[in-house]
Amino acid sequence: MSELKSGSNLEKVLKAGHFAFTGECGPPKGANVAHLKEKLAHLKGNVDAVNMTDNQTAVVRMSSLVGSALMIEEGLEPNFQMVCRDRNRLAMTSDILGAWALGIRNMLCLSGDHQSFGNFPEAKNVHDLDSMQLIAMVKKMRDEEKFLNDEEIDVAPKMFIGAACNPFADPYEYRVFRLATKIEAGADFIQTQCIFNMEKFRDFMKKAVDMGLHEKCYILAGVTPMKNAGMANFMSKFVPGMDIPQDLIKRLKGVEKKDQAEEGIKFALEQVEEFREMEGVAGVHMMAIEWEHMVPEIAERAGVLPRPKMD
Repeated sequence: MSELKSGSNLEKVLKAGHFAFTGECGPPKGANVAHLKEKLAHLKGNVDAVNMTDNQTAVVRMSSLVGSALMIEEGLEPNFQMVCRDRNRLAMTSDILGAWALGIRNMLCLSGDHQSFGNFPEAKNVHDLDSMQLIAMVKKMRDEEKFLNDEEIDVAPKMFIGAACNPFADPYEYRVFRLATKIEAGADFIQTQCIFNMEKFRDFMKKAVDMGLHEKCYILAGVTPMKNAGMANFMSKFVPGMDIPQDLIKRLKGVEKKDQAEEGIKFALEQVEEFREMEGVAGVHMMAIEWEHMVPEIAERAGVLPRPKMD
């Protein structure tokens, strides 16, 4: 793995060998800065960095770039997400330069959900670059200090580059090789899709470790605490790429409705405990969807506090 380049707190935590703990925050469906700050307040001091999502599920929200800048004002480190769906390479390059100028040091490169899933299904997607090409472009800008067209950059953005990985999508056998390709393109860290099928993920990580991928990139396991059995059912049926075993849904249904949230948190805590011991896993990405106020309690109960303070 490369030497420290970005000045990112997340990079320092990982390179120091600490078990990373990152969070996530969806910006508002409007310009409600106060609401965004309220959600961010629950994450401060409890995570190493916070993903600011980019029109997730193709639903229009406040700009991830602006959300990331507001996050810095609140004393948190953003992981600025960028999807390929909505921008060509000109807009992407411009936003990356702007992000660096604003003090953003982490970036997650994503393809983006198809617009048909969102609230503007008639929108035209762009996909001038795919996520693999975006990763490679950010790496070129950082390491070679050149744009994609080979023109030199006066002050280059030295981003800590992240990518996503879904260990459960079909064809499953190809997943680990796609991960390897993203690492080869330049990803420094990986955040996985929400993990519910632990048996399958154990197999995936064994394959990744056998290929030595954990030595080339930091892999953060995605955890989403379930609020209830209804949420589990909905995600299983309607969220692409989810693999939620029936045993987990039965577990949630097996307790009274008022206790299902606690049962979902217990499962998430069991996952964190196992991930801390699992070879190749460098941390957890906690995606408490519209449940940010529960992150302090989850972090405390998971035994990941206090978070390391890096220079």
